[in-house]
Amino acid sequence: MSRNFKVGLFVTIAILTTTFTFYFWQIFKTPNLQVDKQSSFALLIPEKATYKTVLDSLNKHDVINDHISFQFLAKLLNYPDKVKPGRYVIKANSNNYEVVKKLAAGNQDAVKLTFNNIRLKEDLITRIGSRFEFGEDNFRKALNDPAVCNKYGLDTLTIVSMFLPNTYEIYWTTGTEKFLDRMHSEYKKYWNEERTAKAKAIGLTPVQVSILASIVEEEQARKVDERAKVAGLYMNRLNAQMPLQADPTIKFALQDFAIKRILNGQLLIKSPYNTYVNVGLPPGPIRVADFNSLDAVLNYDKHDYVYMCAKADLSGYHAFATNYTDHLNNARMYQAELNRLKIMK
Repeated sequence: MSRNFKVGLFVTIAILTTTFTFYFWQIFKTPNLQVDKQSSFALLIPEKATYKTVLDSLNKHDVINDHISFQFLAKLLNYPDKVKPGRYVIKANSNNYEVVKKLAAGNQDAVKLTFNNIRLKEDLITRIGSRFEFGEDNFRKALNDPAVCNKYGLDTLTIVSMFLPNTYEIYWTTGTEKFLDRMHSEYKKYWNEERTAKAKAIGLTPVQVSILASIVEEEQARKVDERAKVAGLYMNRLNAQMPLQADPTIKFALQDFAIKRILNGQLLIKSPYNTYVNVGLPPGPIRVADFNSLDAVLNYDKHDYVYMCAKADLSGYHAFATNYTDHLNNARMYQAELNRLKIMK
């Protein structure tokens, strides 16, 4: 074998080695998963999904740039036999190795669940159910199942009090039961020994606090600093065995939340939520009360007010009164302003 041949062979091998090394480096390290106009993409892999399911989802959203290199590495790392369900966030310009390794290991990313400003149970079902694999139908079935609700010491009307508006990190694959267990755990954290004792001291159970807090929040959603004062008025009425006469409960009973002016005929609606007709609290919350509203009830202002109406200046605050005569004067001024603005309903 001549010297020139040996040199040529060495150079050829070196070139091939360099070429394949560079190619493998590209397969492993070159950015290959691109997320158009977003900083990341959440790949959802359901239970019993196959490797083809994963590829179809990635292709549907046009995430993979070089399909050959991705599939080559996936098979090299035996990912087709290691598909695990979950929610996996893929960042823009990720490389094949980062993504395949993450998927094969099942290192899923939690859903950052935030819910607030929720009025109806159906709104809660839609907001939460759509974010997890269990879906809206399964979640609706659970929240309307007396046996499920009873597990947490609640019923189908009061179950919404178990959901405290906040931000939670929960895996997409979490089942309905485990999700409800988590919400109950957060509920019990809030209702610690101190707060439970506060509720007992004012003659209410935690559920009753949630119901009253929901009315307070609907009555005074805009001005958080007035909620404790509103709560004090309702507590005065409860303690005096007076109907709460809370307009938000009429809107809830009518399922019409756009009403700006409650008419006398609407006060006659037959409903357990009509607090103009029924004395005491309604059978369940009229919205998912937030922490401010719950705390407002537990720490309500002590005063003698038993009447209130919206202020005539339409500031969002209320005019309070200790007697019916003053209340009528406040109400006339407010109604006159509504008339002036031609707000009739």
